[in-house]
Amino acid sequence: MGRSPFLDHIRQEIRLRGYSMRTEKTYLHWIKRYIYFHRLTHPEQMGTQEVRAFLTWLSSEQHVSINTQKTALNALAFLYHKVLNIDLGDLDFQRARQYRRLPVVLTPSEVALILAQLDERNRLIFSLLYGSGLRITECLRLRVQDIGFTDNSITVRDGKGNKDRKTVLGKRLYLPLQAQIQQALKLQQKDNTRGYGPSLPNALGRKYPNAFRQHAWMFLFPSSGLCKHPITGEVCRHHLHDSVPRKALKAALEKANIRHKRVSCHTFRHSFATHLLEAGRDIRTVQELLGYSDVRTTQIYTHVIGQHFAGTRSPLDEL
Repeated sequence: MGRSPFLDHIRQEIRLRGYSMRTEKTYLHWIKRYIYFHRLTHPEQMGTQEVRAFLTWLSSEQHVSINTQKTALNALAFLYHKVLNIDLGDLDFQRARQYRRLPVVLTPSEVALILAQLDERNRLIFSLLYGSGLRITECLRLRVQDIGFTDNSITVRDGKGNKDRKTVLGKRLYLPLQAQIQQALKLQQKDNTRGYGPSLPNALGRKYPNAFRQHAWMFLFPSSGLCKHPITGEVCRHHLHDSVPRKALKAALEKANIRHKRVSCHTFRHSFATHLLEAGRDIRTVQELLGYSDVRTTQIYTHVIGQHFAGTRSPLDEL
């Protein structure tokens, strides 16, 4: 079923609309699960009732999070509205429960301790996560042109929600970033002699055949090996896979003896936001740096530092 004509048609529709490869993979995953749930019935023979049953099953039997259920809904909405041109109408399915969990945040000393356990490349990656509030995928997709040494900025392109944004660049990362750029450009030069280069977004390679030779398009953190581009089929070098820094983080946490917190790559982004607010930065500034469209999303960090009950004393202290 992995290469069925129907799934290939969906894949083509996703690419025609310029969706990311991550979105393509996610949508195809949930469409496959939907088809398997209904015992390989073709989606054209199903509709509102079957979609409602699947989404309700995810909530009541699989106990998925509300975000996971929303992702499945988005995939099926794309399938029926954009591919099959079928109106699903009012689904009225059982919603997954939404829990408000406070994000895990590291102290500055814990961040420094973890960074000290990492090698140069991974230390730079996690320094960017913490120092600029990047998601791990945003960091690994950075190209040479995205680093602004003159205005202390990093440009995040095609971030979550297909949005570009700018965030702050820590000056103490200038030297390690310049060293990393030089290593990446040497690898690009070596690849270029063999006719290869970094993978390029969308159809840029067809529009500008020599773009893969330009330094601006080289990834800051290139992968160790070459691969075939999933769309063009051309041999190229992609960015580092996110499993590499994740494994490095796990080892660093063991060395640092930090076991009392559930720390992930995203924890460094949470810590970035929390520490900026603790330092007195305006919440809307932090919102812009994180790339959130709604300030209410950023307000969760005020709960982490206790600003929502600022000035309130525990009655125990009055005894």
